[in-house]
Amino acid sequence: MPGSQRASRSVVVDLIAVLAAVTAGEPRVMTVTKGSALPSGPFELAHRSLQQGLRDWVEQQTHHPLGYVEQLYTFADKDRADADTAPRTISISYLGLTREHDAAEAGWHSWYEYFPWEDHRAGPPPVIARVLAPALSAWAEDASTAGMRSERRLRAAATFALDGARWNEELTLQRYEMLYEAGIVAERLRREGHSEAGGAGRPMIADHRRILATGIARLRAKIKYRPVVFELMPPTFTLLQLQRCVEAIAGRTLHKQNFRRLMEQQELVEETGGTTSESLGRPAKLFRFRHAVVEERALAGTKLPLAPT
Repeated sequence: MPGSQRASRSVVVDLIAVLAAVTAGEPRVMTVTKGSALPSGPFELAHRSLQQGLRDWVEQQTHHPLGYVEQLYTFADKDRADADTAPRTISISYLGLTREHDAAEAGWHSWYEYFPWEDHRAGPPPVIARVLAPALSAWAEDASTAGMRSERRLRAAATFALDGARWNEELTLQRYEMLYEAGIVAERLRREGHSEAGGAGRPMIADHRRILATGIARLRAKIKYRPVVFELMPPTFTLLQLQRCVEAIAGRTLHKQNFRRLMEQQELVEETGGTTSESLGRPAKLFRFRHAVVEERALAGTKLPLAPT
């Protein structure tokens, strides 16, 4: 077999990290290459395991040690590669949770820069009504049959909470995939040789924004049944800080009294006896996660009492 044909059929295993933190009530992700990529690198024979390879690449590229890590998803779609002539890439992604060491570090970016339609803490983001809804409507009308037009309209309404549908914060990946399918994001425009200027949200290289969307969706689902937020919090915190962390991840507001009642009922946290005077008004009590939560990490956890919008 000619060498060029052998090269075209080669396979590269890429290890990619979605490393999330919440800083000052803002969900952020560690990036490299001026915010255009997630930390990543090829799996090499010298790596003891896939996860060790990932840890090595992340620490080398970001100087940030990895703590909690879980495998996220494996991507191997041929039609999502940047170039058909490139080696076939299998991307094995991981989700990591940490505390941001330096809030001014250039590698950290709000994940709402990449997905501005996902932050509903102050109500539906204007980008949905101004940009996405008209573009999705045009995409639906461009379908070749009446049945396809109807199906696209229904999908868009359910996914983006149009025409009175309820917003589901867990559909982060489905929303990005729909925008890719409709040619509304830069990654699709780039693949087809068009200008990226009209793409919605901040683009990333290759399939990295798709992988980030997968990580956000996983974390949003996970905080409803596992107390993983303790990985993102300092050793002591106020209940308001904990609530703001959960809200940042979910992109939704929480009912304050319901949230505090839920924390008490599930016995996830305990008072430290200390207070903080950082906020205005009377000092706020400091809490920490109960030792059982920290040690077991397997309790049925924080269901989100989402406030109606």
